[in-house]
Amino acid sequence: MKFSVFTVMAPDTTPERMIHYLKETGYDGVEWRFKETPEEVKKQETSFWGNNLCTIDPAISDQEIQQLAQTAKENGIEIFSVTPYLTSGDLEATERVLDVAKKFGAKSIRLGVPRYDRSSNYHDLYQGALHYLQEAEQMCKQYGVKGLVETHHQTITPSASLAYRLVRSLNPDHIGVLYDPGNMVHEGYENYRMGMELLGDYLAHVHVKNAQWVKQTDDDQVNWQVQWAQLDKGVVDWKQVLTDLKAVGYDGNIGMEDFSNAYPTKESLKFNLDAIKKLVNGV
Repeated sequence: MKFSVFTVMAPDTTPERMIHYLKETGYDGVEWRFKETPEEVKKQETSFWGNNLCTIDPAISDQEIQQLAQTAKENGIEIFSVTPYLTSGDLEATERVLDVAKKFGAKSIRLGVPRYDRSSNYHDLYQGALHYLQEAEQMCKQYGVKGLVETHHQTITPSASLAYRLVRSLNPDHIGVLYDPGNMVHEGYENYRMGMELLGDYLAHVHVKNAQWVKQTDDDQVNWQVQWAQLDKGVVDWKQVLTDLKAVGYDGNIGMEDFSNAYPTKESLKFNLDAIKKLVNGV
């Protein structure tokens, strides 16, 4: 297996500095967060989904891509992915991401999936998403970059089985699934191995993070909420996940995506890599 970092987890670190951090801590690759940052957001404190300094702007020039790609190459860091926040159906934005990914030499991008918030019928959202993915599949084939659908809460693909239902008619050479057990703590949990077996050739990438359910009591009302947690303190049994990945023959990329704030960025990079490698070696 190879290990990477999705740079959303390093909001206080520039892309250039991140490459050096990854080399120092022993990673193989990087997954660039790809999103515009409005000027008013840039005035805020750094945060995962707000003013994130370790983000590639969609307006990046070819020269800037070449320079950053060269820095990565010189430090032995592979660019595994360009990871945007695409809207399902936005083919123009999808093609822009594919173009940037190809210039970076990245293997994959994340595609858009409709959110599910009870305001639209699942079947309608599914049909629209399938049409988008059919178009995106041809683009991915053209650019030589795989498009990934993520198992993500509050979307129509919270679980492995629903992700599989969406992609099963598409070519796994061009469309795959990003399997994220941490997201499945929120919703979408299924027996890990069963989900992996179902995905089969569509299982293209894995994200590593953890979360836990926390009980909150207010006026005698009990509410449960999910909070991000340190890798070894959440609900996901990562030893079991890795055992199941081995059982289905997965030997692909493993990407860190820690939102626990348990450690400063560089320490978090080292902690997560050491912890997951220890589990991998014990499986």
